[in-house]
Amino acid sequence: MLTVQQRIKESETRIFKAVFPNTTNHYDTLFGGTALHMMDEAAFICATRFSRKKVVTISTDKIDFTKAIPEGTIVELIAQVETVGNTSCVVRVEIYKEDMYSYDRELAVAGKFTFVAINDDKKPITIIDKA
Repeated sequence: MLTVQQRIKESETRIFKAVFPNTTNHYDTLFGGTALHMMDEAAFICATRFSRKKVVTISTDKIDFTKAIPEGTIVELIAQVETVGNTSCVVRVEIYKEDMYSYDRELAVAGKFTFVAINDDKKPITIIDKA
């Protein structure tokens, strides 16, 4: 059985996407709601890989939009479990923006998502089984 630290390491999730016009706002930058959607999806995958149980998002915390993400860039989402409770875990997600035609890359958005493991009756259960 894997340790908690091994689970955290092995569940890190990385997703790459291109920013196309259908995901941008009237300023030709990634729409904030789309960024949140992508972050929640990456966090969900990470929490599921960590726990191997059904999980649901119960909260988000302090989403910082520090850089605009223009149309025509590549983004990388990196999700990693940060803390583990009895029934929940907190996943930090970072979005890095990367120019398509150079090696310029910088952190653009970061935030935390909390997930709770649930059973078939949608009741909280332990997030990871103890050995």
